[in-house]
Amino acid sequence: MIKIYHHHQCDTCRRALRFLDLRGIEYRLFPIRETPPSKEDLKMMLKHLGGDLKKLFNTAGKDYRTFDIKSKIPDMTPEQVVNLLAENGNLIKRPFVLGPGFGVVGFREDNWGKLF
Repeated sequence: MIKIYHHHQCDTCRRALRFLDLRGIEYRLFPIRETPPSKEDLKMMLKHLGGDLKKLFNTAGKDYRTFDIKSKIPDMTPEQVVNLLAENGNLIKRPFVLGPGFGVVGFREDNWGKLF
């Protein structure tokens, strides 16, 4: 089963869900702010992203700017990043999607077309 962490007011998330619905793809939704991905899911996604910590972050988000995360990432270990994100789903790029053998953050229709 595909797990999707999303925010109900996020236009990108709505477009991604519409994309999946039109193709009849089943998934399970989780509200990313109230139920952030587990540390295990974050570590799995980090592997799918080639270890690039920055790709996990919602860099356009208010919290990212307010807490000046950009300047802190270079000094953070992967474990510290995972701990931070597991406690603050608002910092995570969305939609955050894990499926059997794949993981993707954000929505680009051309990339999703290759996955689904």
